[in-house]
Parts: sequence; structure tokens; C-alpha cells
Amino acid sequence: MKKLMTVLAAGSMALTLAACSNAGSNDAAGSEAPAEAKEILIGISPDYPPYESKNTAGEIEGFDVDMTKWLFDYLNENGYNYTYDFEELSFDTIISSLQAGQIDLGISGFTYDEDREGIFSDSYYDSAQVIVVKADSDIASSADLAGKKVGAQQGTTGETVAGTVDAADVQAISDAKVLMENLKADGIDAVIIDKAVADSYAANGEYKVLDEELLDEENLIYTTEDHKELLDQINTAIKAFKESDDYTKLTEKWFVASNE
Repeated sequence: MKKLMTVLAAGSMALTLAACSNAGSNDAAGSEAPAEAKEILIGISPDYPPYESKNTAGEIEGFDVDMTKWLFDYLNENGYNYTYDFEELSFDTIISSLQAGQIDLGISGFTYDEDREGIFSDSYYDSAQVIVVKADSDIASSADLAGKKVGAQQGTTGETVAGTVDAADVQAISDAKVLMENLKADGIDAVIIDKAVADSYAANGEYKVLDEELLDEENLIYTTEDHKELLDQINTAIKAFKESDDYTKLTEKWFVASNE
């Protein structure tokens, strides 16, 4: 009887130890750290409202900022693990920083340019290059720009388009805000720039946007070939974004309001 009790006690202890061992294994498995999030560094030039600009608190805001949050939220909800941060750069520096591998993406009102090395996402918003002049200007079309000083943001398709205007004196400036200030101060006669940006600056009544559209274009995310896998994922997110109610809400928030 004593022997039987000893056996039972030994068996009970073995089961207890096994249970503790299993519990320890389960605890260890449950405490495993999740895969580390991959950080994506994004170049942005916050002088291009309504795509991106700084508010009175010095924070970067705009359609591109809200869209970026939506895209990465979508990816993280669908099995990926990303964090992202914005690196404030001039527009032309975004391009060189991408080529140097210092940033991962350029999200700053980019449009397709065959001369740029790299790859582009699918379109996330359609726009056009237009002419902006002061409200009291006599310039009515591109035909009136001959012999005039025409400003454009350096490194953009606006600069490329300005270069095709017959007999225009093209002034390339890296900062769009400075570009518009030069127009206001009569340092230049006209600016060629993205329509949404033109409408945003013209909203205060100091400028007017001419009806003529010089180039239809699409806004894209820009990166390099070594980020193709990420860009493929982003393209899936862009498709979902454009099909969502949030796309309508954000375009109305940032673009439609500026056209009213």
C-alpha cells in the first residue's frame, strides 16, 4: 500500500512538472517579440499646398500626408509591418537623396518624367500644369509669355513645360513658396505649376489661374528599382484607397474646397 502511494505520488509529481513545463513553453511562445517593423523614410517638400505644406504650428499637412497615413494603415492591416517618417527636403533634393539611398520614397506631388531614374507608382490623383499670374495681369494665355519671365519650380515638370514656351525667359526656383512670392513682387511675370497648387495659392485673390492647361499629368509616388517590392504593395493600397469613401473625403477636403 505504501509502495502504491509512492508510485501515485511520483506520477502526480511527474504530471505537475509536465504541466509546469508546458505552461513555461506556452509562456515563452506567447512572449516572443513580434517581427520588428520596417521603417520607411519619405522625402517631402512642404511648400506645395494642398499636397503638402506647413500649418501655423509648423506641422506638415496636406493631401499627400493624409494619403500616406491611409496607405500604410492599409498595409499594416493586411499583414505588413511598417512605420514611416517624413524627411523635409527641397523638391530637387528628394530626387538626389533617393538616388543616393538616403530615403526610401518620394511623396511630394511627383509626376512622371522619363528623364528621372527610378520607378513610379500608379496614379493617385490627376492634375495638369497651368499658368498663374497676378490678378491684375494682362497675360491671358501661353502666347502672351514670349519675352516674359516665367517661373517654375526647379526639377519639376513645370520647369520642363516652361522650357517649351516660345521665347520665354525661364526662372527656375527650388521653393514653390518663394516662386509665388517672386510673382507677387513682380520679379517674374507668370508661374507654371500644378493646377491644384495654383488654385490653392490663388484662393486669396492675389493671383489668377488661366484656363489653358499646358500638360495633363498624374500624381505618383517616386522611388528606385531596389524598392520595387514595396512599390508593388503600395500600388495595391492605392487601388484600395481610390475605391474607398476616404478618397472622396480627402479629395474634397484638400482639392475641391480650393476650387470653389
